[in-house]
Amino acid sequence: MAELEVKNLYKIFGPSPKNAYKLSKEGVGKDEILKKTGNTIGVNNVSFTVNEGETFVVMGLSGSGKSTLIRCLNRLQDPTYGEVHVNGKNIVSLNKEELRDLRRNKMSMVFQNFGLFPHRTVRQNVDYGLEIQGIALEERKKRAYEALELVGLKGYEEMKPNELSGGMQQRVGLARALVLDPDILLMDEAFSALDPLIKRNMQDELIELQEKVRKTIVFITHDLDEALKLGDRIAVMYEGTIVQIGTPEEILTEPANDYVRDFVENVDRTKVLTAETIMKKPIAVVDSKEGPSAALRRMKKEEISSIFVLDKDRKIKGIIDIKDAKRLSDKKEKSFEKILKQDFDTAKLTTRIIDLLPIASQTHYPIAVLDEKNRLSGVIVRVSLISGISRNGGEQHVE
Repeated sequence: MAELEVKNLYKIFGPSPKNAYKLSKEGVGKDEILKKTGNTIGVNNVSFTVNEGETFVVMGLSGSGKSTLIRCLNRLQDPTYGEVHVNGKNIVSLNKEELRDLRRNKMSMVFQNFGLFPHRTVRQNVDYGLEIQGIALEERKKRAYEALELVGLKGYEEMKPNELSGGMQQRVGLARALVLDPDILLMDEAFSALDPLIKRNMQDELIELQEKVRKTIVFITHDLDEALKLGDRIAVMYEGTIVQIGTPEEILTEPANDYVRDFVENVDRTKVLTAETIMKKPIAVVDSKEGPSAALRRMKKEEISSIFVLDKDRKIKGIIDIKDAKRLSDKKEKSFEKILKQDFDTAKLTTRIIDLLPIASQTHYPIAVLDEKNRLSGVIVRVSLISGISRNGGEQHVE
């Protein structure tokens, strides 16, 4: 379900936005429009939706329009043309009081610079929005303490911001946004000012936090690795337009144009691509009601040395190898219960290739890829893992 929907959004800076808008609709480029009209098009005919509970990352280089875009979503900058719908309501048409209510109750924003009040304690910084709303002190303190515990700052509530590290100060900013319990969280280059190690830690903490609170997040970044790590979907911006929207795997494996292709060229794909990308459909399996002879025939036909045994719900009962199947078949035995083995490895559809590498280097059997109901969805053999890495530009090797 779409919680946020942007339709044909434009933000034009300059003296004659109507002329720039007309030229843009005619296909004239950004630089030419600037020469002819003196107007800069910050956001150019952008449309997308963000689903409830989704982390939607907008990525682009400096000047691509991503920060202008996010400021249009809560009308810190008013769009020149277009619509922004929150739960079906176009916020572009809201009056000042309605817009204030939206920012207090529906949307919160986390900025790159922490913007904390140095004279207020951490708790007082967090409950500032509640104070503006007229919430009683005890209720403010309770909610602020809860928000700070959520971001890992329990015990720091009554300290001053200058007593905290940069990463901790950014967590205060995040708690200040969360304390209002918004449905939509806007994050503009929220971790860009942090040192690399602290930045990675904050990314991990945001992922863990999102698993708990399931907010709808629009996250702005110029860092591709950050986008790939955080985003359920990614929108790539260039000169005010969105040139591609897709999952991290789609962005990596199916770049829409040369700009996106250049962007992702040097990414370590093993850290992003998942088991689902390289697995093969489990065609060669055997039903638990069948016997050793049936399993043996299937393995010979498919030229494989082992086969998974499934129950009626496609859940794995075990794996058997061809030598054991032949031994029981020669004895005319009807059941292979005694040769079922459990020493095989499993992975989720979302398991990253990099996490499969140490498993593949040691296992004797294919890796079973299971769906969310623990049903067999695919298999990965060592050769397909190696070819998958090679195909996608990875450099790791499986011995």
